[in-house]
Amino acid sequence: MRYCNARIFTEKGFVFGSFEVRDGRFVSVTPGGHGGGVDLQGAKVIPGLVDVHTHGNSGCDFSDGDEAGLRKMAAYEGSVGVTSFLPTSMTLPYEVLETAFSTARAVADSPDKGSARVLGIDMEGPFCSLAKKGAQNPAYLKDPDLQAFRKLNESCGGLVKIVVVAPELPGAEAFIRQAAQDCVVSIAHTDANYDQAKSGIQAGASHLTHLYNAMNSLHHRDPGPIAACAEEENVMAELICDGIHIHPAAVRAAFKLFPGRICLISDSMRACGMPEGESDLGGQKVFLKGRKATLADGTIAGSATNLYDCMLSALSFGIGETEAILAATRNPARSAGLEDQVGAIHPGLYADFVVCNEDLTAKAVYIGGEKV
Repeated sequence: MRYCNARIFTEKGFVFGSFEVRDGRFVSVTPGGHGGGVDLQGAKVIPGLVDVHTHGNSGCDFSDGDEAGLRKMAAYEGSVGVTSFLPTSMTLPYEVLETAFSTARAVADSPDKGSARVLGIDMEGPFCSLAKKGAQNPAYLKDPDLQAFRKLNESCGGLVKIVVVAPELPGAEAFIRQAAQDCVVSIAHTDANYDQAKSGIQAGASHLTHLYNAMNSLHHRDPGPIAACAEEENVMAELICDGIHIHPAAVRAAFKLFPGRICLISDSMRACGMPEGESDLGGQKVFLKGRKATLADGTIAGSATNLYDCMLSALSFGIGETEAILAATRNPARSAGLEDQVGAIHPGLYADFVVCNEDLTAKAVYIGGEKV
């Protein structure tokens, strides 16, 4: 199928042209001319969004270990323009994680039509700092354990794309050096100072989980992990842009600190897409009021916002259109090693795209070239 008369998103902005889809993938992108096929009437077309950090939505959580629940999550993501995602685990016992990881393998191997693709797993915890646990359950925190990590990863056929670790923990440096051979290692839930974060990066960490959250702040005499990661051009940084976790000015600062390296994420939990009320996250009660989800002690507990809305929020905060779209598509795909599958409108990649209104709100979502 050929789609013509479209403004197609590229890394340099929108280009007028057409594109062809065959067998679920893009086979050509041609600038200029109207051509034949489906006339998109000058609409903007962007790649399907890629969320590399999402715990749940629609009343379901990946860590539940329920395949039907994960499929429900994938259907919701696809419906809002997020066409690929990494279901993200919480700090829980290894046997609970193994069950959840097996559901990811099942859904990845047999995706539902019209649903977002499960392209891997983001393993957030249990290798986190008690001092910066955030919404992670302290009862299950552990020091980095390569054998346990590899056993879990092998149990799901190597589906883990990102594993998080606090680099100041005992054995973290050795863990990072080895685990980086298997997947991306991300600095997260960390009490690390600048030097400890630098050591983690030198050992192989190349990602920073939810910038600003659950880490030491950037201070002029004690710059911490934010400065350590910002000055390393290979480190990508996640950013929750729901308007609650981070002030708009700090969002704008993040895009300047990490030029071309911001990955917008939702960090959504089961309350996403649900009405106000009580739910849970990693075995802890969560209370949703408005769009803000907190633990009983007031700690912010993930978001109740999907990635597409986070991208639109970034635009409303003054982030440029090209920067915001790249941060929700190409950058996360690249950060998780998925750029050869998704994240751009380019020949050979999955034909996942969103036809948009002028303000980038979604008009229609396509996954594998088929309308959702």
